[in-house]
Amino acid sequence: MQRAVLVGCGAMSKAWFEAARTMGDIEIVGVVDLAKERAQARIAEFGLTAAIASDNLSAVLAKTNPDLLFDVVVPAARYATVAAGLDAGCHVLSEKPMAETMEEARDLVGRAGKAGRIHAVVQNRRYLAQIRRIRQLVASGVIGEVTSLHCDFFLGPHFGGFREEMRHVLFLDMAIHTFDAARFLAGDAASAVYAREWEPGNSWYSQGSSAAAIFEFTTGAVFTYRGSWCADGLRTSWESSWRIVGSRGTIVWDGHDDMRAEAVTSGKDGLFSGVTAVEIPPLDASHRIGGHLGVMQDFIAASRGGDAPETAGSENIKSLAMVFGAIQSAESGRRIEITI
Repeated sequence: MQRAVLVGCGAMSKAWFEAARTMGDIEIVGVVDLAKERAQARIAEFGLTAAIASDNLSAVLAKTNPDLLFDVVVPAARYATVAAGLDAGCHVLSEKPMAETMEEARDLVGRAGKAGRIHAVVQNRRYLAQIRRIRQLVASGVIGEVTSLHCDFFLGPHFGGFREEMRHVLFLDMAIHTFDAARFLAGDAASAVYAREWEPGNSWYSQGSSAAAIFEFTTGAVFTYRGSWCADGLRTSWESSWRIVGSRGTIVWDGHDDMRAEAVTSGKDGLFSGVTAVEIPPLDASHRIGGHLGVMQDFIAASRGGDAPETAGSENIKSLAMVFGAIQSAESGRRIEITI
């Protein structure tokens, strides 16, 4: 049984409490929120009768001496929260984005290394069954080398709260999921980006609700992204809709359950190469799925001496760099080379 403190009791925290309860071998000994009554409400909701409710993280860390810190705070509070957890000797699992700046992200990676502790980030889209299955097909080489990836993300959610006041809200708060998924599916990292943001007249966001970006990957593949958080009607999935083009075939995924692939066969059919349908492989025992639960399971296993989680900060910073590269490009109007 490992002892954990959870910080931040907004709507997103419910998935964390549920994942911890499902695992069964994590004891939440402290719950922290700037509004102490929200911490008390979560404790009551999940029957955590022995947990401390507080608005003071440092005091709770000192009193409970936990093994783990679960960080579900707003992005502006992330750096201080993660640093406090690492300094207290905790392994830390954070919501995304891992930091508000690349400088902060680099510092957190360094702090985790010096402390000998794991700092991982919840990139729960990697743990979707569909993503795992598509990645397995790409890795098999059936469609050849990936030459381009394309995705569309069009929704119109009325969140209220901090998101509607954020700058670069689509890139910073949501697109990182898609960018991380693109890295995972391509098995590659981005090296450059050209991007643009704009605010439609019907937008209820402060800035950056609509955007487009073209990323270059180190292998020469191109990843294009088109998205909006104020697009009403004909919604895409939260996971975006995808087309992955390889040198020998193509995969399409609607972001729900419709996944299809075709690969080139010998010969031609008129103007076009002959193709045949390819089955998307089923899940197998090696696939790790389960959204927040899947991420948490990998994180906990690593904290107990297992392999480093694939969303460790030292790896996830590559996805964050895509976000900040896109923001810098949108602000400057020029192509930006991406560096870690």
